[in-house]
Amino acid sequence: MEDLEIARACALYADDKKAENIRILDLRGLSPISDYFVLVTAMSTPQLRAVRDEIVERMKEEHATPPDVKDGNFESQWIILVYGSVMVHILTPEKREFYALEELWGDAPEMALNLEVPEPEPEPKPKAAKKAAAKKAAVKKVAAKKAPAKKAAAKKATKKK
Repeated sequence: MEDLEIARACALYADDKKAENIRILDLRGLSPISDYFVLVTAMSTPQLRAVRDEIVERMKEEHATPPDVKDGNFESQWIILVYGSVMVHILTPEKREFYALEELWGDAPEMALNLEVPEPEPEPKPKAAKKAAAKKAAVKKVAAKKAPAKKAAAKKATKKK
């Protein structure tokens, strides 16, 4: 699996746990320690844990790739996962603002996330189903028109008595 594919997979898994402000920075040629940073904001400590667990579990299950390094704890509000040349940073909003990794690595171009899963094209409905639906609608209209006529007849019958 290519490094960019790993970065995009990690971003997708973070998005599945409702992480916010997800960005992938291309550090090739800028950093000797990493080719890509995946920056993710988790709004709370439980979400920090959920995002980390989702990325670790799905990378193991779907790509047979455990992280090379897991660093940080929930109290620090910053967790780092390393997959080869990809570093995933999961931070709370306060830590992300304080450390400003996007500004520190401002020369790094941002990569497209590709988080959208293409929706399947809707299948055309058979014409017979449309005709049956039209017939049902016409029957309901006729029944609705007859109901007031029956009520009027019933009122006339009670007046005659």
